[in-house]
Amino acid sequence: MTARTERILIIDADDAARADLDRYLVSRGFYVHGYSSIADARKLFDDDPPDVIFADLPPKTISDLTSGLAHDGDFLPLIAFSHVTTANEVIEALRAGAVDFVLKPLTDKTAVEDVLGRLFDRVRIHRLNRLYRQELEEANTDLREGISELRADQRAGRKVQLKMLPDHKVMVNGLALDYLIKPSLFLSGDFLDYFRISDDQTLVYIADVSGHGASSAFVTVLLKNLTNRLQRNLRRGSSDDILYPERILQRINSELLDTGLGKHVTVFVGIISSSARTLRYAVGAHFPMPAISFRGGETHFLEGSGLPVGLFEDPEWEEFELSLPEPFHLFLFSDGILEVLDDANLDKKEQQLLELVSGGRQTIASLSDALRLEGKSDLPDDIAIVSVTDVTVTDSDLQGVSVTDAGKPAGAG
Repeated sequence: MTARTERILIIDADDAARADLDRYLVSRGFYVHGYSSIADARKLFDDDPPDVIFADLPPKTISDLTSGLAHDGDFLPLIAFSHVTTANEVIEALRAGAVDFVLKPLTDKTAVEDVLGRLFDRVRIHRLNRLYRQELEEANTDLREGISELRADQRAGRKVQLKMLPDHKVMVNGLALDYLIKPSLFLSGDFLDYFRISDDQTLVYIADVSGHGASSAFVTVLLKNLTNRLQRNLRRGSSDDILYPERILQRINSELLDTGLGKHVTVFVGIISSSARTLRYAVGAHFPMPAISFRGGETHFLEGSGLPVGLFEDPEWEEFELSLPEPFHLFLFSDGILEVLDDANLDKKEQQLLELVSGGRQTIASLSDALRLEGKSDLPDDIAIVSVTDVTVTDSDLQGVSVTDAGKPAGAG
């Protein structure tokens, strides 16, 4: 007879009946343990629980035993094995918790085979389900721990990103600057900065990294590091790339390609000269273009276009120049701003954006209120806004603006 791995426990005070069933089950290849009482069999439950129990016990004892076994969380079937004279006795045993009934004396042993065949299918299915539940619980535990660690990493990354951003509401070279940035995820793929290059020139830029999450956030660290190095190079006299918007795009392009991250950015870089009253800028496929408004004049988007940054080996960008003869407001946006505008048509969204900027919505706070950004937590894309306001605009537009140290570039790390 082929050996079986299933273990069977017999609880029966009738030594002869117990021995008879024991011999038959052993002959069929099962591991069998026989005891005359539950008390004698108790140790087996703790050390090596059986797969099936044959028991000659009264219904109350069957009920107590099966109730206790059910609390262990495993399927351990009990087969009532007893002399009976009426059908009611069988029914009482089944109601008490027995899964089947085998009559004494054991004259038809094939009945035992049939009962065990059905039960072991259920036992195997139950054990597989239990194994799957355990594996799922372990996987869920690992997943929770991984998510917890990821959240901790993202919180740390978010702190780094916040420290890289410039101060809010600052005045540099006669320009009042402020910004808003709202990530769609915990980390942002949008980035912005503004700082003094000299006592005459102020640089402002906004960038939107392709994708979302940690890899995109990493590129924002690269951008901040690059502009800091370009500022140091200018102070040391080793490079004046920081003075030319198109060269800045070239440097970003080169460093992005070197990383091998497969990331590209859309960028707008502008340099404002307070004495010449000009804005020189370069565009790396950024959209929407910045909006500018002059006192008493029409609000419009800046002209210009250019290739995205980080895709091509030897791209070239054009430098544009705009005269600023009158007091102005300049707003830079990432494309996430278009996702929260009501219109479905892109042209209408751009028109709505111009109306917001020209219709008295000329501060970061007023724009945020108009777009109800404060109450939006589930954004489809990152949103970044930079405002640049000529200080010759009325003082009411500059409430809360602080003056940065004239000797330190704003936002410099």
